[in-house]
Amino acid sequence: MTPEALAALQARAYRDMAPWSARDFADMLGQPTVLLCASPDSFCLGRVVLDEAEILALATDPDHQRNGQGSRTLRAFLQGAAARGALNAFLEVASGNAPALSFYRHHGFARTGLRKGYYRLPDGSRADALLMARALTKGHVPGS
Repeated sequence: MTPEALAALQARAYRDMAPWSARDFADMLGQPTVLLCASPDSFCLGRVVLDEAEILALATDPDHQRNGQGSRTLRAFLQGAAARGALNAFLEVASGNAPALSFYRHHGFARTGLRKGYYRLPDGSRADALLMARALTKGHVPGS
């Protein structure tokens, strides 16, 4: 998936947050620690450093949500991260994003912390981020 396609997909999926630009994606994809798992309608982008995987962005086209696309993409990312030696995966999610929180909990993530005012919203206000994490085992993602 090209940086332009990633940016366009994220712009469709991120209704309440500013999406990344194609340049942001191009810069990220140029880093050796990055892991991208994508289908035409969904992607999960993150990085794997030593024994940790960080999910930076996950997006599914709104016309294709709730049909398993996001779950398959997340599982592929977690499996790829485990294969690279990650033992844990973590992410931040807006505290008010109930669908995303439910999705991540369903996939074994649990809240581990809070970052107050982490996200800037389109109206200029700030939203808290919940930190979430889950364990992985090498080469296998339990409970996905």
